[in-house]
Amino acid sequence: MSDRFLPFVLALAAVALPAGAQTAKPSKPVSKTWTPPLAPDGHPDLQGIWLDGSATPLERPKALEGRQSLTDAEVAELKRRADRIFKTGDSDAANGDNVFLAALANPDQFRNNATGGAEFMIDRVFDNRTSLIVDPPDGRIPPLTPAARERQSAAALALATGARAPARVQDLNSALRCITPGVPRLGGRYGAGSYGYYQIFQTPGYVVLFMEVLHEARIIPLDGRPHQPATVRTWTGDSIGRWEGSTLVIDTTNFSSKTNFMGAAQNLHLIERFTRVAPDEIDYEMTLDDPTTWTRPWTAMARLRQTDERLYEYACHEDNRPLEGILTGARARDESK
Repeated sequence: MSDRFLPFVLALAAVALPAGAQTAKPSKPVSKTWTPPLAPDGHPDLQGIWLDGSATPLERPKALEGRQSLTDAEVAELKRRADRIFKTGDSDAANGDNVFLAALANPDQFRNNATGGAEFMIDRVFDNRTSLIVDPPDGRIPPLTPAARERQSAAALALATGARAPARVQDLNSALRCITPGVPRLGGRYGAGSYGYYQIFQTPGYVVLFMEVLHEARIIPLDGRPHQPATVRTWTGDSIGRWEGSTLVIDTTNFSSKTNFMGAAQNLHLIERFTRVAPDEIDYEMTLDDPTTWTRPWTAMARLRQTDERLYEYACHEDNRPLEGILTGARARDESK
């Protein structure tokens, strides 16, 4: 964010969002004695369609450094600003963290330089948090290891110089090939919302996490089996689940060397925790550990809110024409050298 946007000056009077401004309704206050309903197997019932539509940025902005939470008045002001920028103004759609950052900076209009124009966007829910990252306490992703910095520098140089123009479909990543965006679903090109529609199914021996984007189903056993041998690698890793009290814990290893989550690949170890904390809310916590990428593990927490919306078919490629365009452009660039 530009330094000229760092000052965060709040209006004296908070203005509430108009009705219907949020796709997923905020949770109602719940008594401390509330207990989740149980599925037939006696474990908490997590079934339903859930939406991660949070506006909270992954990392804490520098303008809010040292602040883990906002006041209710500050949240109301951010909502008012977001409404002005995106609902009544002539702004581009905002992906990733840009809804929050735009409301924080409060420009007259938002321009999405990453896309060059408008694209799909859902309404976001603001809350008091200043980052999805809850550990480290500063709300920032830990520093990269020296080896990871070298990998990222080499990749950036190859991209800038065109040294790695794709020669075949297999040279493109799994998301561009419409195989999988990978796990966990944390942000993404269209932001948390579009990657964040989940449908959860439960049986006594399995839990299924069905994601609308790329209509991908993770079928996770709960029978205590060990991980697959280290020689068995998959795009989304090998996931096994267990219950710890009222929390569903999913442990995932054995990622493919061809996957890439913020620079982490085959050495990533992912722990996910799903805890139903209210009738319409699940705390979804994820801890990421890869000693070849980050100097320490880190944890983010998303809030999934139950929604009455339905999941629909997600057609990623029609006849794979985008892939044809990517490869045609790469050949044209090669010929121009």
